[in-house]
Amino acid sequence: MYILGLESSCDETSAAVVEMSEQGRFIRSNIVASQIDVHRLYGGVVPEIASRAHIEAISKITYEALEEAGITLSDVGAIGVTAFPGLIGALLVGVNFAKSLAYANNIPLVAVNHVHGHVSAALLSDPTLEAPFLALVVSGGHTSIYKVNSYTDYEEIGSTRDDAVGESFDKVGRVIGLPYPGGAALDKLAYEGDPKAIQLPSPAIVGDNLDFSFSGLKTAALNYINQAEQKKEELNRADLAASYTRAVTRAIGKKISAALDETGMKTLVMAGGVAANSHLRSAIGEICTSKKVKFVCPPLNLCGDNAAMIAAAAYYEFLRGNFADTSLNASATE
Repeated sequence: MYILGLESSCDETSAAVVEMSEQGRFIRSNIVASQIDVHRLYGGVVPEIASRAHIEAISKITYEALEEAGITLSDVGAIGVTAFPGLIGALLVGVNFAKSLAYANNIPLVAVNHVHGHVSAALLSDPTLEAPFLALVVSGGHTSIYKVNSYTDYEEIGSTRDDAVGESFDKVGRVIGLPYPGGAALDKLAYEGDPKAIQLPSPAIVGDNLDFSFSGLKTAALNYINQAEQKKEELNRADLAASYTRAVTRAIGKKISAALDETGMKTLVMAGGVAANSHLRSAIGEICTSKKVKFVCPPLNLCGDNAAMIAAAAYYEFLRGNFADTSLNASATE
């Protein structure tokens, strides 16, 4: 069965065709139109600009995805589209395009939760992955821990209470002058610094919980930067990057270790844009090895926003009969 996936929740317009069958899960095409160069001028995503860029790209890349997969719309068994959460204007572009395409061609429509899509990227990279398992979703807008009871049943057991880890990485990176997106540049710079040079607070919330708070860590880092500037001291950007990264990875590792002990899960999936962070991948991988837990992390090209993951998630919603109609609307929240 061919699933056409559409993703437009933030600043990546993507269309993909995924084939799901008894023989396996296959990505037949996965086109991503990035807006990084546009938003780099502003140091972050500008919602209105993102929405307009989605409008310009979505039809073109959809037909490119079909052509690359070697199929036509008549071969598509269902259309899956990100309906929530995300930037509302950006989401509306994808949702309305998907509704029109599905209605005009009499194709079943499936609404997909963007976060579930990220986890579903692991289903495409590891054919042996089966629920139940524990999932850590880390991205620009999310830092959450889930018990995945089935491919359509997600139970959130931990999350950030304010900023997401990806947003905090990007903010600190931008303030110290790293190119956008700051998180990726911060990951590289951290290898050049001393991770113990600067004492920063842990974003792991104290107590019997699996939650995070990155606002305090981010503020502490910004205060350190401002104090150095006021004292006219040269800021060691590499030390800050390394120390900040250490604080983040240790906190997430602490909560993941607790979550694995609490749930008894023997498989952990880490997904989302920040799952591409090499330090975090290494830290979480080491924890899983020590606990003899299987660690599944999608390849880098499936960590960021893409439509292949949306198509994979849509397939399992399709099997459950969770269809949408022309009344489907986008939502900024889950």
